[in-house]
Amino acid sequence: MEKIRVLLAEDDSNLGKVLTSYLEVKGFEVDLFQNGELAMRSFMINHYDLCLLDVMMPVKDGFTLAKEIKTQNDKIPILFLTAKNMQQDVLEGFDIGADDYITKPFSMDELLVRIKAVLRRTDPALIGEQQQTFFTVGKYTYDYTRQILSFEDREQKLTSKEAELLRLLCEKKNDILDRSMALKKIWNDDSYFNARSMDVYITKLRKYLKDDPNIVLMNVHGIGFKLVDAK
Repeated sequence: MEKIRVLLAEDDSNLGKVLTSYLEVKGFEVDLFQNGELAMRSFMINHYDLCLLDVMMPVKDGFTLAKEIKTQNDKIPILFLTAKNMQQDVLEGFDIGADDYITKPFSMDELLVRIKAVLRRTDPALIGEQQQTFFTVGKYTYDYTRQILSFEDREQKLTSKEAELLRLLCEKKNDILDRSMALKKIWNDDSYFNARSMDVYITKLRKYLKDDPNIVLMNVHGIGFKLVDAK
């Protein structure tokens, strides 16, 4: 299998070298650029499977670069590296078409998990995985690849974590999804803080699924969750 080729745009030279070395050890091929203009020039003449883009860069920032990349290839996955954890930045990134973001400082292992999750959604064959990507739950249809939950003529775009969590629930439909397993798979650990975060996402998914009375997203006390399709 050919190596997964990554376009990395990061103006911090030390961090860029660390990321490049780590990803190359993990089997990726990485092209590193320290500003968005150089990165875009390379994108125009080379093939990439994934883009890792720092938000704050000289010459051309990550959001501008992402917009230009998406005009050339709207299918390529983009993961933002950001030092700012402000809501408007996150929303702007997703609005552009980002698949995920990670806030600095982050661990290399967390980055790898997020990269694999993004590739799993967009092109599982790249990481040697095949999985179901389309689900029917009551009157809803869920396209995991596009991260879209549909009900009649309405579509709900999901965030990356919402998409991952709903996929796990759909795969376990009418069965129990173990809380700890879901936390480790999506958040990479089952800490109390992450568990509270997952509860927030569960509440959001309940809201998205409320239009079909046959669908119930249950808490199974002390164990996990169950997506019940009573149809």
